[in-house]
Amino acid sequence: MPIPFSDLLGRLSRALGFETAVSFPPGHPHARTRWSGAYFDIASDMKPDEIERRICAAIANTPLVFAHIVNPTPAMQRALFGVIEQRLRHRHEREAAQCAALLIAAYRSPDVPEAMPGLRQLIDSTSEAEAPARIRAVLAFLNDVQSPFDVIEMP
Repeated sequence: MPIPFSDLLGRLSRALGFETAVSFPPGHPHARTRWSGAYFDIASDMKPDEIERRICAAIANTPLVFAHIVNPTPAMQRALFGVIEQRLRHRHEREAAQCAALLIAAYRSPDVPEAMPGLRQLIDSTSEAEAPARIRAVLAFLNDVQSPFDVIEMP
């Protein structure tokens, strides 16, 4: 069966990077991860490792963009952990709390891979608590961890 011209044109456009990617390619380990093209200008021809690196850099520079990612990868979560750790170190508790709230919201999805052992269990165990108590629990958990970057990502 011949492929319609519009389909061929669409494939060519994606292959040449004329479209904005909003997810990893099919078959990628994190294919369920999605992001808003309005916040992440990522060409469709970019390699998955470069996509993840750019999104992590965006999170490190502007952490509130984390809200525009569905099912963030462990690396994206670790970028947010780094921001939270930095905010706590500089005693910017309110900004750290905003980031923790984003993390809690992301974990509403059962498809989010756990970036730090015990984090999902903590978030699930506080699901009946009010938002400030949940945020304090997440911040205390992250503060008790030696370094969020000690986590080894397994494929």
